[in-house]
Formats: sequence, C-alpha cells, structure tokens
Amino acid sequence: MAGINLYPYQMDAIAKMKNGCILCGGVGSGKSRTALGYYYIQNGGRLNCEYHFKMTAKPPKDLYIITTARKRDTREWEDELIPFGMHTSKEGNYYKNTIVIDSWNNIKKYDKVKGAFFIFDEQRVVGSGAWVKAFLKITKNNEWTLLSATPGDSWSDYIPVFIANGFYKNRSQFNNEHVVYSRFSKYPKIDHYVGTGILIRQRRDILVNMDFKRETARHHEDLYFEYNKELYREVGKTRFDPYKQEPIANAGGLCYVWRRISNSGQSTYDRPRAVYRLVERFRKVIVFYNFDYERQVLLDYLGKRADTNFTVAEWSGHNHENIPSTPYWVYLVQYTSGCEGWNCTETNCMVLYSQNYSYKVMEQAYGRIDRLNTPYLDLYYYHFKTKSSIDMAISRCLKDKKDFNEKGFIK
Repeated sequence: MAGINLYPYQMDAIAKMKNGCILCGGVGSGKSRTALGYYYIQNGGRLNCEYHFKMTAKPPKDLYIITTARKRDTREWEDELIPFGMHTSKEGNYYKNTIVIDSWNNIKKYDKVKGAFFIFDEQRVVGSGAWVKAFLKITKNNEWTLLSATPGDSWSDYIPVFIANGFYKNRSQFNNEHVVYSRFSKYPKIDHYVGTGILIRQRRDILVNMDFKRETARHHEDLYFEYNKELYREVGKTRFDPYKQEPIANAGGLCYVWRRISNSGQSTYDRPRAVYRLVERFRKVIVFYNFDYERQVLLDYLGKRADTNFTVAEWSGHNHENIPSTPYWVYLVQYTSGCEGWNCTETNCMVLYSQNYSYKVMEQAYGRIDRLNTPYLDLYYYHFKTKSSIDMAISRCLKDKKDFNEKGFIK
C-alpha cells in the first residue's frame, strides 16, 4: 500500500489522543485524517513511512463514522479512507472489518453496536435530546473520539462528553455539583458555575488541541451599503411589519424586519451588483446568505447574466447543487444548510452577503476556503453591511466572539 505522511502537528496530536478524547482543531486543520491515523495505529498500523504498514489487528475493529449529512453524501470521508487501504465497500476494503459512514440524524441506528470504534465528526452532542442519549449508549460499549473545531461555549456543552468519560453519572449530578441557577428567572436559568477548577482539569484531560499554524492569510474587508433609514426608524416606533402588513409580535420579529430593511438597501440590486463586480475580479466567488429574500434577489440578478462561461449554483434548503466547473461562477450557500461539511480550494474569495448571529457559524463558513491543500496564500472575505444599529450590534458581538442576542438588543 502507498505511504501516507501526516504533518508533525497531526502526529503530535495522535500521540496525545486516547479513548473518549475530543480532537480540537480549526476548520481545515485535517482532523479527519488525524482521527483515522489514531484509529489506524490503535489497530496495529504504522504511519509516516515510505510505505505504511497494514493494521495487524485481526480483524481491525469495525469503524463507524457519524458525520454531517452533507459530508456523508459528498463522500468526503471515503476519500480520506482510501490512503489507509480502507473503504465502505467489501470489495474496496483491504481489511475484513465493517466501515459505516452515516449522518447524525441516523445515530440511533447504531446504539446497540458493541466492540467497535466510533468517530463522531462535528460537535452535535449538546443538550439532552435523542442524539445525546444514543451517543451515551454507544460510548458505553465502544471506543470513540469526537472531532470539533469549537468544542464548547459553556460548561453545560461538555456535560454529555463528561458523562461518557465517567466523570459524572448523569446530568443531575453535574448540575448538583456545579450549577447555580438564577433566583430571579421564571424558568431554570444558569446564573454561574462553581467548582470550575475541577471542570478545567476534566476538560484538560480529554481535550487534545492540534497545534496548527495556518500558512494562509485571511483578509477581511467591510463593504457598507445604504439602507432606508426612514423606514427603519418608522418600524422602530410603530412596531408594524411593512412586508406582512401586520403588527410585530415580539423581539425576534422586530429584528427580522430591521434586518430585512438593512439587507435590502436603497436599491434592490446594490449588493448583487457588488457580487458580480467581485466575480469579474476573482472569477469564482462563494456567497453566504441568511434569508430566502436575499437568495431570490441574487438569483434574479445573477441568473440573467448566466451563460456558457458564467454559472450560478447553490446549496440551500431549495437545491443541493455541486460547485460549477465553468470559468466564472457564483456559488450561493445558505448558512444553516452549508456552513460546514464541505470545502473548496478553487477560489480565494468569499462574500458574507449578510451576517449570521452565531460566531461559530461564521467561523465555520470562513473555513470552507481555508484548507490545508488550498493553492492560495491570501484569502479574501467581503462582509456586506450597513451602518444600521442592528448591523453594528451584530458586528460588535461577532468581533467579541459572541453570539448576537435579539432580546438583549431590543432591551
């Protein structure tokens, strides 16, 4: 079998990994290959040779990879398996073990598997829902590791992984030992945590950070557009939705209307025109957006310019299309549908057509073009914004690596 060489920081991470650890590396750092390298070595293989030596375990443990639906469908993990001589099909697999790649939506199908090795790709074990319950059943009877670019924003995010590692029997024990609830809230709301020294030691015990230094340089530029200030102020006073012609019921509704006014601009096609100018400069551009009305304006303007050389494709709740192969293209991606689980090394230009509320989602989006194998050293990110109060508030939160809170903003 052909050899496979991992970077020194990946080999260092493998040396620190153990059952039940979280492999933490930025988007594009090669977590998938590192996790497979760890599994390979655990089953008797050796790496970083001219030829890598086959796994000596007879047979190697069955391998289950739980990932995003998009990564499963685009067969990204199958490409990572090939250098190790492994494949999901019996004909393509050098070994006699079973290899399954499936999405988090189907994790419950595997909660009775025993004696296998699981790679959980992308952090999805937060809260106490069906996925977490299936995860805890699986981790009792199998070896496993979890991959994440951003493993947790609060101590509560770590509860399922702490339980899986045997630090706590259940969520109630964790809450009793570490959580203090607010006395002034009508519903259970965490005020602060206690015993955080213990939590820090537990996190340090299971968290394996990849010492990954990017060679790329990210260049972020804000492009500001005009918006209808009079309508924006009027909605703030009247709390009336001019698009639905009805009163606005809550903070979320008010923020949505303000954002639509901001994102629509003084002229409908100001932002699509700016996208097209970037296509003329960079040839290939990825555009992330939030809302359907943004998608429609982009399709209306750019679709009229599509020809044999220029193509518009999208990945959203409406269409799952591949990145075009024409000389000029725009790839429209809705944040929720496509902020993770794919990559593109054909361009170094990305447009953030509107801001997302989540810092984590924005970071995931940036990483779609910032990959280990990108041929570009300079990556360009264009943030379309206005000077409206809500746009500026979202920008401040993201700059501070925080999520934007609608209720807090309205107050």
